[in-house]
Amino acid sequence: MDIRELAVEGAVEFTPRVFPDERGLFVSPFQEEAFEKAMGRPLFPVAQTNHSRSARGVVRGVHFTVTPPRTAKYVYCAQGSALDIVVDIRVGSPTYGRWDAVLLDPVHFRAMYFPVGVGHAFVALEDDTVMSYMLSSGYVAENELALSALDPELGLPVPADIVPVMSDRDRVAPTLAQAAAAGILPDYATCRELTR
Repeated sequence: MDIRELAVEGAVEFTPRVFPDERGLFVSPFQEEAFEKAMGRPLFPVAQTNHSRSARGVVRGVHFTVTPPRTAKYVYCAQGSALDIVVDIRVGSPTYGRWDAVLLDPVHFRAMYFPVGVGHAFVALEDDTVMSYMLSSGYVAENELALSALDPELGLPVPADIVPVMSDRDRVAPTLAQAAAAGILPDYATCRELTR
């Protein structure tokens, strides 16, 4: 398993070895030993798994969870392809306002770890793109917030040939600056403490 730290502090890309043969292939997108080596601790207890299927051009996010409570994620793409994006929205973080993006697909089976308090978005690059998630907490609607993925200040890498298809919630989501002014962004120190 190849491990790469991303531009957002605490976010990591994992690329497993793929074993193809005449029957197809075998791969393990999550491996506890590799995760512990990279993070210095085991993966969070998994409270929920999610699965989404999206048409080409769907932009989901930037989503984040009120902290506390907290949510960390481990995400990979089982079908299609997506540009998966992590955004540091933790006030006080050394990488606040930065983002990084990774192409996720069922060729390389890269996966991304999103630490507590960061934002998550993705752009589906093909029809029937399937994303799979492991989460450290269950879904509670009132704890789930969003920022605009089209915020020009963030400058997220939505490809120019994509006409974004977004939910009503994502379409009217505030910018990072608006969310900061409203005091709804996670605090970096609190996120670090909750991760411990």
